[in-house]
Amino acid sequence: MLGKPGVAEKVAEALENGIDPRQIVEEGLTAGMEIVGKRFGSGEIFVPEVLMASKAMKAGMEILKPQLGQADVPRKGVFVLGTVLGDVHDIGKNLVRMIVEGAGWEVVDLGTSVPADRFVEVTRELRPVAVGMSALLTTTMQQMAVVVDALHKAGLDVPVIIGGAPVQAAFADSLGARYGRDPQDAVAYLNELVGQN
Repeated sequence: MLGKPGVAEKVAEALENGIDPRQIVEEGLTAGMEIVGKRFGSGEIFVPEVLMASKAMKAGMEILKPQLGQADVPRKGVFVLGTVLGDVHDIGKNLVRMIVEGAGWEVVDLGTSVPADRFVEVTRELRPVAVGMSALLTTTMQQMAVVVDALHKAGLDVPVIIGGAPVQAAFADSLGARYGRDPQDAVAYLNELVGQN
């Protein structure tokens, strides 16, 4: 590679210098993605930079996989995420996934147009720290209420984070959910839930 060494090269160099793989993940890759998330949240950087940072982190993780094994990658907890039924927009959801993963969380991405029963099924199976939902359309936003109701009816008392262009804090409050203003806000709330500020 010409110019400055990339993340993969720096990770390989750190391993050669005897730095513990977990330390590389926690103090290098995860810490770096937390900075990316904060800078994205404050408007200092934009989607292309987040995508590049995510790609760089994945390259670094590929180097570390043989030393760590996927099960050994330190994670703060599980976060289930999806775009609600009828909505196929996923750019915002994907940004949330990348930044939350980069902050040390295991994200189970259910994809787009996810029905309430799928959120319930996965939540019952995985017992995540929280469930996140995204909607880009005002017409699909009401599906968030359907999912929250289905979770309650199933006896699953799990914090819910909702976000997307039409979503407002008042709507989230009416559902008993947390309004996720941006990906970094979701990370801050998740960290709060597990006692990491």
